[in-house]
Parts: sequence; C-alpha cells; structure tokens
Amino acid sequence: MSPFLDSLMGFLLFVFSIALLIIIHELGHFIVARWLKVEVEEFGLGFPPRMKSLFTWKGTLFSLNWIPLGGFVRPKGENNPDIPGGLAAASPWVRIAVYIAGPAMNILAAIAIFTILFYQLGAPILDRVIVAAVDSGSPAEVAGLQAGDEILAVNGESIDSTEEIIALVGAQAGNEITITLLRDGQELTLTAIPQPNAEQVGKIGIRITHPAEPISPLAALRTGSGAVSGQIRAIVSLPFQIIQGVISPEEGRLVGYKGMLDMFNTMRALDQQASSETTPAGANTLGLIGSISVSLAILNLIPVPALDGGRIFFTLPEIFLRRRIPAEFENVVNLIGFGLLIVLLIYVNLQDFINPISLP
Repeated sequence: MSPFLDSLMGFLLFVFSIALLIIIHELGHFIVARWLKVEVEEFGLGFPPRMKSLFTWKGTLFSLNWIPLGGFVRPKGENNPDIPGGLAAASPWVRIAVYIAGPAMNILAAIAIFTILFYQLGAPILDRVIVAAVDSGSPAEVAGLQAGDEILAVNGESIDSTEEIIALVGAQAGNEITITLLRDGQELTLTAIPQPNAEQVGKIGIRITHPAEPISPLAALRTGSGAVSGQIRAIVSLPFQIIQGVISPEEGRLVGYKGMLDMFNTMRALDQQASSETTPAGANTLGLIGSISVSLAILNLIPVPALDGGRIFFTLPEIFLRRRIPAEFENVVNLIGFGLLIVLLIYVNLQDFINPISLP
C-alpha cells in the first residue's frame, strides 16, 4: 500500500473509531432515557444537516446526517420543564441517570475492549521485558535486535521492569552499551549506542512490552476492569500531579483531534511493525481506542456547563435544597459554556499543530 493510501486509511479508521465512541456514548443516553419513560425525538448518526430519515421506532426518528463525526440524541423537552414526557420535566434522579448513562456506556465499552485485549494477549508477566518492535534504521536495528527478543540485562544489570531499561538506556546517550537477551532459547549479547534526543535522553529505537500468559475470560474481565480503573485514577489525579510538579503541564496537556490522530497513526505503525508472536494484530490501536473511550467518559463528567457533568451539577440543588435552578438561567449558562468549549477545542487543536504531541 502506498504511503498516501496508508495515511488515508489511517485517517478514515480514526474518524470511524471516534464516531463509534460518540455513538456508543449517545446510545447510553438513549437506552436509559427510554427505560425511564423519557421520550426521545431523534437518534442521529452523524451531525446535521440531515441526509436521510432512516426509520421511526417507538416515536424516535433514526436519522443519517452529513457530518460523520459522531452522533446525537435529542430527548423531548430537553430544556423545557413544561413539556410532559420530556427530559427536563422528569424527576432529578431520572435526569441524572440519563446524563450519567453516556459516560457509563463509554466505560463499559472500554472494559469490553480491554477484556478482549487481555484475553487475546494474556496477563502480562511484569518482571520480564520483551521487544515488541524495532524502529527502522535505529541503533537497535543496527545492533541486531529483533521483535520477540527478551531483554535480560543492560550493561550487566538485570532487567525486571520496563522502567529499568528506560532508565538504564536513557542515561547512556552517546555511550556504547551491552544488551544481554534471550532469543529462541539462546542467550546473546549485543552492543548499541543510544542516540540523544532533544532532551539528551538516550534512545535505541525499540518498543518494549511484557510477555504474557494465557488467562480465562473471567480473569481477562477482571484484568480489563482493573486497567480501566487505573486509567480513571490516572486521569482524575492528573491535575493534582501537575499542581504538585510531578509531571509538567506540557506532559499533561489536552490533545485535540490532530493529537489523537497522531497517536492513532503511531499505534497503527507499531501494530504494523510488531511481531505477530508478541502482539496480536491491531492490539496497540485497539488499546488506544479503549483509552480514548475512558477519557471521553471522564471529560464529560467534569462539572462544566454543556457537558453531562455540568447538567448533573445543575440538578443537584433540586435534590439537596429542594429548589430547582430556573430553566432559562440554566439554558443561558449551558449556551455560554458550549461556546467556551468550542473556543477551547479550537485552541487545543491549534496547539496540536503548533506543538505536536510526542510519544516516548
């Protein structure tokens, strides 16, 4: 496949993946709304303008729209509490359930993705490190490293984790190192010279991972759920880590569609390079999609107007204070919040072009 066609294929797969995650999100809203007797006027695939009305099911119009970047749900009376059977007229607990259902659906989708991955890959053996891929023309390729090699030691120091090899190699920019590895049951020793990058950190051009052992579907579900839980904790703790100086603002910055596309293409490239013995086809890309699904869920729960979290926040006074915020005020705040989100989205995407995301 030509580079142009490969780039086009990557772009189309990325658009499809993001659209699918958004549709899954909206499907969560739709399912819970219907379950709790909230009428839904339209479920749209893609964003308006409308291309075609597909069919009507139990009062809901299913439509196909021209902008293929996701989907939407339009509940009846979403912002007007005077319309019977509408969302705004429902009890606060019903509204919260509908709002939270979208993020919950993304979390469930991520758990399903990681469960499938771990069932295919097996449970990682964390005290062993193998080469998943070797960059073309890199010091590692020149030295003779291959995908599937198990790294035993660097400069005579035993390797028990990915962090150890990153630290040992990173400290030797421009200096020759010896790498002891296991290949097809035979122990080999190779030499390489880590090349410095902009931060003078040595790199030899390999992608590393852990070998894995087969696990049952139930164990894969537990491991996949644990992986999603760990990602949720990492995202929630990110602002505090930036404040405390644990990570830099640059490392923790938001990325837009351009940044996600760059990461998506990097994962596709890794999947194309990876040995079939160490990584099933598409594993890195699928893992990124699962991570994006988790991020989509958590970001939507931030209590910012126009997001699901903002709508939940506006519902809380009705529960705890028995007083409802006037619908007119809430609608104006959500409109302003939506405008600010658009501005933020434009800024973040511009940053992706000015300062492209760089993966280690």
